[in-house]
Amino acid sequence: MPDLASDAEPFTMADVDLPAVLLDAELPSLLPALAHLTGDLSLLREEFRPAINATPLGLEPQGGLSPAVQERARDLAARAIRDWVGRGRPAAPTPDDDRLRRMMEFVTGAVEDDYLSLFRHQLGVAHAPPRPIGRRTGFLVVVIGAGMSGLAAAHRLRQADVPFLVLERNEEVGGVWWENSYPGCRLDTSNFSYSYSFAQQPTWPYQYSTRESVLDYFTRVADRLSLRESIRFGTEVVSAVFDEHTCRWRLRARTAGGAVETIEADVVISAVGQLNRPRYPDIRGRERFAGSSWHTARWNHDESLEGRRVAVIGTGASSFQVVPEIAGSVAELTLFQRTPPWIVPTATYHSLLKPGLRWLFRHVPGYHRWFRFYQFWVNVEGRRPFALVDPEWSGRGAVSERNDALRRALVGHLEKGYADRPDLLAHAVPDYPPYAKRMLRDDGTWFRTLKRSNVTVVTEPITEIVERGIVTGDGTVHPVDVIIYGTGFRASEFLSRMRVVGRGGVDLHEQWNGDARAYVGVTVPNFPNLFLLYGPNTNLLVNGSIVMFSEFEVDYVMACLATLLGSPHRTMECRWDALEGYCRRVDEANALMAWGTPDAHSWYKNASGRVSQNWPLSTFEFYRRTRAPVIEDYDFR
Repeated sequence: MPDLASDAEPFTMADVDLPAVLLDAELPSLLPALAHLTGDLSLLREEFRPAINATPLGLEPQGGLSPAVQERARDLAARAIRDWVGRGRPAAPTPDDDRLRRMMEFVTGAVEDDYLSLFRHQLGVAHAPPRPIGRRTGFLVVVIGAGMSGLAAAHRLRQADVPFLVLERNEEVGGVWWENSYPGCRLDTSNFSYSYSFAQQPTWPYQYSTRESVLDYFTRVADRLSLRESIRFGTEVVSAVFDEHTCRWRLRARTAGGAVETIEADVVISAVGQLNRPRYPDIRGRERFAGSSWHTARWNHDESLEGRRVAVIGTGASSFQVVPEIAGSVAELTLFQRTPPWIVPTATYHSLLKPGLRWLFRHVPGYHRWFRFYQFWVNVEGRRPFALVDPEWSGRGAVSERNDALRRALVGHLEKGYADRPDLLAHAVPDYPPYAKRMLRDDGTWFRTLKRSNVTVVTEPITEIVERGIVTGDGTVHPVDVIIYGTGFRASEFLSRMRVVGRGGVDLHEQWNGDARAYVGVTVPNFPNLFLLYGPNTNLLVNGSIVMFSEFEVDYVMACLATLLGSPHRTMECRWDALEGYCRRVDEANALMAWGTPDAHSWYKNASGRVSQNWPLSTFEFYRRTRAPVIEDYDFR
């Protein structure tokens, strides 16, 4: 187990007003953190145990503890911190499994034994790195992409002493966080969850970090783990062809200067992700527009919007973040809305973390880990019941009683936000169930922005784009100087930027035919030694963060490599019957989620109507499936 003191900065009691600092503490995670630090399990009193039942809009502050109970908990925490400092800040004792379980179950409640490994993984303690799994002469793994998943793969490959090379088409790590530089870009998942279990940090400035903070995190991870020396930047893979004679992959890669080179690899790990190809709407006349236009993911920083008439098409996540950032500087902003989003009230969305909380993260060893663990548990399964379909439910606008309770709470939030603008409210309530599409977070900024005198919301459908404006179905021509497309990505077109040819000359995109499928989201029949990260059906809505899932997938790849290198075989390939059985299970479960109902329309579904993006089952089931390959599900050659 790591020395928790290495997480923290030293201090003396004279340096801090501890009672004032503790007013900002999140108690449900502070108490187990102090029990871990001091070894004193008496801190975990039953009266301080947080409630674990989620309300429609999330858990109550401080785990639902009353003000009087909170005060007693703060007094106890203060005594524990003072005693620890008075004893010379000793290192945390290493808890045995039973004591660690008691700490964890203080947060989670009683769980089955199988969950404890997952909990250790997320807490980032007692999680053994991959052991060296052996080498073969000339053996090489190529990782495509140095974003969130690619960096995790590179780190684990290095730990396992497996030779590898990362090819990255951009000039920096970070993937979508490097590419998406639009104003207002930020997380809508807690950054404590959107971080690696093996690279946790106490210095996040926000609960929902800005793009700059997230990108800085990934660049520092690459630096601290010495990954840059194995990354070749400005190199885009254009094709990957499997050679059955050599049992190796032949990759063709184009450099930034236009040169093309060939690289051979025994194993290819694709870490290109889902959200990297902008989708532009199919609107007549789009190419005739005489002004400037760009997608949010390809922001034009060379052109000022000040004093100009700007159109934003779409009300998805990027538009939701862009519009409030630019509305104050443009002359007019016209927002073209096809479907409104559900908005989750999040008072801290744009706020810095409270000063006392940030102090505790920096100075109390291990506290940020337990805060992250609490965030993980609140989100890992707590929201899933609100998205589950009840086949017996007959109400309108929802898929179950719980989903309807969530809908009512969200509608109440919209009614409160637009109480003085019934004209905006009339177009703000979605006609689809919560979780049928991505829900967005706001602290009131969106409401205030749409009420500005220079902002207009247009709900008439766009019929055409003309040289100087946008025409809607009612015949109105909306004059604009700049068009910004916040219209999402071609998410279901996995690996579409490259040609991939497997065994027997099978083309991956022809095999998929617009319906990408992968076993455990990672392996595909006919494509030996090809592993996908953030592949089909690994996107998350209510089960935590994609960083966590990517780590699970990397664990699976490493287990596959250990199996392969420990055998006399050169390749391993997923069997068709394994894939088909897996997809049946996933499809049946997706059909019982809000986003999988026949009336749900979103980027979670591909052109055939199948949910090809989302994982619908429990987080623990995915974790369990990714611990090791089932040997019978693979052919070895």
